[in-house]
Amino acid sequence: MIKQILISMRPNQWVKNLLLFAGVIFSQNLLNSFMLIKTFYAFFLFCLLCSSVYIINDVIDLRYDRAHPLKSRRPIASGKLKIFSALLFSGALALLSLLFSYYLSGNFFLVCLIYFALNIVYSKYLKHIVILDVMCISAGFVLRAVAGAVVIGVTISSWLVVCTTLLALFLGFGKRRYELILLEDKANTHRKILTEYSPYFLDQLISVVTASTVVAYAFYTLSPEVKEKLNVEHLELTIPFVLYGIFRYLYLIHQKEEGGSPSKLLLTDFPILIDIFLWLICVLIIVYI
Repeated sequence: MIKQILISMRPNQWVKNLLLFAGVIFSQNLLNSFMLIKTFYAFFLFCLLCSSVYIINDVIDLRYDRAHPLKSRRPIASGKLKIFSALLFSGALALLSLLFSYYLSGNFFLVCLIYFALNIVYSKYLKHIVILDVMCISAGFVLRAVAGAVVIGVTISSWLVVCTTLLALFLGFGKRRYELILLEDKANTHRKILTEYSPYFLDQLISVVTASTVVAYAFYTLSPEVKEKLNVEHLELTIPFVLYGIFRYLYLIHQKEEGGSPSKLLLTDFPILIDIFLWLICVLIIVYI
C-alpha cells in the first residue's frame, strides 16, 4: 500500500514547486543561508500539501479517471488503493503541512491555506467552468511564487507575477489541447469541460498567451524599476532562452502531440532541460555577479 500511496502523491509533479525559489533568487538572497534554508522547508511543506490535493482530486475524479486511457492506471482509479485509506492519508498530509507552515510563517500559512481551499473548490466545481478551469490552475502557480516570497518576507515583483500567470495559462491550455486530441470522441466521458473546447479554439488561446508571455517577460527584463531594484543590467539577455523554451514546447504540442503533463516534459525533454539550465545560469550571473 505504501508504494501505491507514494505513486498517488505524484512526486514527479513537485517540480512545479521549484517556483517557490523565485523569491529568494530574484530578491538577491540566494546566498543568505537562513532565507535559503527557510525556502527549502517551505518547498518541502508545499510538496506535501500538493500531494494531499492530488489524492483528493483522484478521489473526486474517480469515475472520470476510470474512463481515461492513462489515468485509469492510477492507484485509486485502478482499485489498488482504497478510497478510505487514500483520504485518511491525504487528511494527515494536509494537517501536518498546514500546521508546520504556520510555525514557519504566518503569511506562508495563509497562502498555503488559500492554495488548498482553491484546489478543493476547483476539483469539485471550478474545473467544470470553461476558461475558468485553466485560470484556476494558473492561480495555483502564482500562489507558489507568492509563497516563496512571503516565507522569507520579501516583495515579489508584479511583473514576475504577470509572467508566471501567463506562462501557467500557456501550459494549461496546452494540456487541454493534448487531452482533447488524445481522447477524441471520448473526451466528454473523462472531462465534461472538454466538450466546451475545440483544437481551433485552444490554438487561438495558446497564441494569445504565447505572445503575451514573451512580451510581458521582455517588459520585465527591460523595466527600469526592476533594474533599479536589483541593481542589474542586461537582464534582457535571458529573453532568447525564454523564447526557445516556449517554441520548443509549442513544437512538442503540435508536432509530437505531447503536453499532457508539463512536469513530465520538463523532466524528460533534454532540450528544454538544457534551456532551463542555461536560463538559470544566465540569471544567476546577471543578478549576482
